[in-house]
Amino acid sequence: MKVKVHISNVDKIYKGTSRDVHALDNVSLDIYENEFVCVIGSSGCGKSTMLNILAGLDTPTSGKIQIDGQDISGTGIDRGVVFQQYALFPWLTVGQNVAFGLEMQKLPKEEINTKVDHYLEAVSLLDFKNSYPKELSGGMKQRVAIARAYAVNPKVLLMDEPFGALDAQTRAQLQCELIDTWQKEKKTCFFITHDVDEAVFLAQRVVIMSPRPGRIKSIVEIPIPYPRLPETKLTKEFNDIKNSIWKEVYKEYLAEKK
Repeated sequence: MKVKVHISNVDKIYKGTSRDVHALDNVSLDIYENEFVCVIGSSGCGKSTMLNILAGLDTPTSGKIQIDGQDISGTGIDRGVVFQQYALFPWLTVGQNVAFGLEMQKLPKEEINTKVDHYLEAVSLLDFKNSYPKELSGGMKQRVAIARAYAVNPKVLLMDEPFGALDAQTRAQLQCELIDTWQKEKKTCFFITHDVDEAVFLAQRVVIMSPRPGRIKSIVEIPIPYPRLPETKLTKEFNDIKNSIWKEVYKEYLAEKK
């Protein structure tokens, strides 16, 4: 398999007035083309720091991150980012929000319209193309954010707890929709979550992080075939994997408290 994202010996230290914070310690990870990887761990384990470095929003203190063999130097349209907070432009319609990155690429108007319609259809929001964010529910806003990220055709999709603020029913629905869209669009996905259930349901591999300084403790393969459906969560295989990962995460939580 082709390595899409190469993370090599990454350290991140934040300089403080009273003390330094060692957020990441010697983190190395290869993510393959079209792979769905979830990263899980307790608060402060460096999950979001790693994503921000991948997005080009932050820089490592040492180490190297590459996409397709090229060093990351700042933000770029080769990476689509979806945060927990939807970050939509409230003065733009749904369609205009999705079109924003495409217009920055200076694509022909007809091509932009075609892509906007395609990705809004993919997240079941084409009928809301002319609506404004204030008219949408939280789940619908997050669908718009996902459509916008996909629309620019990124090499890698970075998602930082995108469903964390949603109610359980909406969250479960969007998890299924995300899997469906990922299978159709064939993107490399790097997904941050604190929810073990969500990680096992979505990912092909789950990366378990230890508390600060953040290190990769273990990587768990998820052999459950796709498509994954709500009933998947009721199977013995799913729950055995989930319980095994939860024990590892809880051990790290207890160790942090000592």
